Amino acid sequence: MPPYLPPEAQRPLTLRDVSEASGVSEMTVSRVLRNRADVSVSTREKVLAAAKQLGYVPNKIAGALASQRVNLVGVVIPSLSNMVFPEVLGGVSAALEDSGLQPVFGATDYKAEREENVIYEMLSWRPSGMIVAGLEHTEAARAMLANSGIPIVEIMDIDGEPVDSMVGISHRRAGREMAQTILAAGYKKIGFLGSKMPDDHRARKRLEGFTEALKEAGQDLAEVEHYAGGSSMAKGREMTESILTRRPDLDFLYYSNDMIGAGGLLYCLDKGLDVPGQIGLAGFNGLELLDGLRLRLATTDACRREIGLRAAEIVAGKNDDGIIGGKRIELSPIVNRGDTIR
Repeated sequence: MPPYLPPEAQRPLTLRDVSEASGVSEMTVSRVLRNRADVSVSTREKVLAAAKQLGYVPNKIAGALASQRVNLVGVVIPSLSNMVFPEVLGGVSAALEDSGLQPVFGATDYKAEREENVIYEMLSWRPSGMIVAGLEHTEAARAMLANSGIPIVEIMDIDGEPVDSMVGISHRRAGREMAQTILAAGYKKIGFLGSKMPDDHRARKRLEGFTEALKEAGQDLAEVEHYAGGSSMAKGREMTESILTRRPDLDFLYYSNDMIGAGGLLYCLDKGLDVPGQIGLAGFNGLELLDGLRLRLATTDACRREIGLRAAEIVAGKNDDGIIGGKRIELSPIVNRGDTIR
């Protein structure tokens, strides 16, 4: 074990410490820690063992000063508490695991000005790439991303023009396909329940696709219920009670996400409504957390983990052609009828 130094005597470990512990030159230690190929296997193992025993961590800032880049990938998402994004972040982390790159996360709370500040702060550290949720940004944020000189991947959405690369689904397509599924099941009086949408662009696009498909079939939304703030089952119960009090004749409720949809389902079951015979319900996202409900909520799988994986692979240059950037990857939303569409 390395000798213990009291706090007042501690100093940062240096290459010299590893050099002395391993019996090789500081230059050789540097080559090993930079993963250079011109070092023998036995020497590499000896240096790595000494560094591990000492608890030595290389100073990446020194290398960054020369390259003007650090081995970080900025990941900007709307929320760290929203259950949608952990799967995305899991995909990003998995793809970067053996790349030498580390993700750092920032949340915007669905506010464009907050996103602009987060992007500014992350770019000031000169990361090796950026992954940003959504295609809509302030002019200043878009200019910063476009002029950063690094791979930029916008994720979750492909209904728009990216700065560089994009990976996601078409939310308009997702809305259309759910509307077509609902209509094919014979439902006629359809209500929509979702967030107020000035800053929730993906939910807005889903609703646009949904209403377009209804109009093509000669129908309109019968009723709408909006909410502000975070999504929760309690909010879903509250909204469902409100919309059905106004319009008890509705035979289908389409929710902008699974959390409020699950709350609506519990409300309907508590009230003794026949689901899906008397009333059908559907959400969006395909959250596995809800698999334990008595009935499986109809939903759309938005391919969240795969989006994170594919985006990080672009930043890390793991594509078949080895080209970093300039990619446009559209994944297919998958409608799952569950038990709540007849």
